[in-house]
Amino acid sequence: MKKILVIGGTGAFGTYLVPELLSMGYAVDAITLEEAESNHPNLRYITARGTDELLQSLFAENRYAGIVDFIHYQPAEYANRHRLLLENTDHLLFLSSYRIYADLEHPIRETSPQLIDTATDPLFLETDTYGLSKSRCERILLDSAYDNWTAVRPLISSSKRRFDLITTGAPVLIERSRQGKPILLPESTRHKVAGLGWAGNVARMMARLVTSDNTFREAYTLGTGEVHTWDEVAGWYHDLLGSEFIWVNNEDFLKYGMPDSLGHRWMLEYDRMYDRTIDAGKMMAATGFTLSDFVPVHDAIARELAELPTDMHWAENADLTARMDGYIAGLK
Repeated sequence: MKKILVIGGTGAFGTYLVPELLSMGYAVDAITLEEAESNHPNLRYITARGTDELLQSLFAENRYAGIVDFIHYQPAEYANRHRLLLENTDHLLFLSSYRIYADLEHPIRETSPQLIDTATDPLFLETDTYGLSKSRCERILLDSAYDNWTAVRPLISSSKRRFDLITTGAPVLIERSRQGKPILLPESTRHKVAGLGWAGNVARMMARLVTSDNTFREAYTLGTGEVHTWDEVAGWYHDLLGSEFIWVNNEDFLKYGMPDSLGHRWMLEYDRMYDRTIDAGKMMAATGFTLSDFVPVHDAIARELAELPTDMHWAENADLTARMDGYIAGLK
């Protein structure tokens, strides 16, 4: 039986990818930081950090048919790590991101311009912020002598405990909704197409790609091609959670509605304010899927919310909560 190694087996994607691979007849070793108990004879959980030492010990036992790596690397780290992975598998799936794309071509295709080549802000380009680091790691693979890899670029993907509305995540979105408190959102994004998907759909795409012999040295944007604005998505949360929103200008949102960091500003200005309509044709052709094979994003989010434990709470950012409360109080 062929075996796949999943590094990050209980995370947002891994929690769906592992059972998908098992259903396809593969054995799975899943590295995870969380304690997890296997309920399948072909699944082994390894509770540990994915260090070089751990990987070398696993590679002494197995040559994996595939490795799916969910670790987020800085380019300097990946310059060393990619060789270890590629030399011990038939096929490596590298987790990149749709955030590498600029806002210059619509719909977005895998060949669309990337921010790393088109952005003009030297302060932004000097960093290894998320989208830039993913581009740089992809280029490490492209410049390597190895062919047995595929880069995947998923959209923001809601999952069992991950919910994203523009730059607002579950700790703010869920907790404030439960408390009946309004949430600030940036008006500049309201009618932009959201780069939003569901991890269960993405996991099905990943499973087909990592077990294919015809996807080497290729990149795939992982989304179904659904088109929804952030205003529509906010409406889903209003209907499902009773969430209330106040749309404000960018500067007020940056000051009162999100964590105060340059990285969060860049997330807004270099991604969420962009039109993220994608062309899913390349992924569909490689996997054989059609749109009807996937769960609509609205239905997936509704399902995940319905399955949330009622006693589950996220720790809120106290500073952000106070700033948002203070701003909203001043509007009355």
